[in-house]
Amino acid sequence: MTFLAIDAQKNLFTLQKSQLQFEQTLVMSRANYITKQMGIRAEQLGDEVEPDDDPTYIALQQEQSYLETRQDSLDSQITLLENEISSIKNLVTNNIKSSCTLNLIGS
Repeated sequence: MTFLAIDAQKNLFTLQKSQLQFEQTLVMSRANYITKQMGIRAEQLGDEVEPDDDPTYIALQQEQSYLETRQDSLDSQITLLENEISSIKNLVTNNIKSSCTLNLIGS
């Protein structure tokens, strides 16, 4: 019966991983949008002003930097959950094998 609780924990981790992957998709989409906006802003500025001197462009750069950091964090969290899920799968498999072996011995 213990393996049922462990399997439920694995399912919870799988759900959390899916939520993180969804957030990761949103972050990537936002980052792509920001990159496009930076290009548009640079074109608007033309040769008159350096993009690095423009407050709007700087704000876009800062948001892009934040999104890159968030993306790295999500990648790390997803990797950790994948490792946990893999470990739990092995634990459930071993628990089931042990349970079956004990049932065979007890018969």
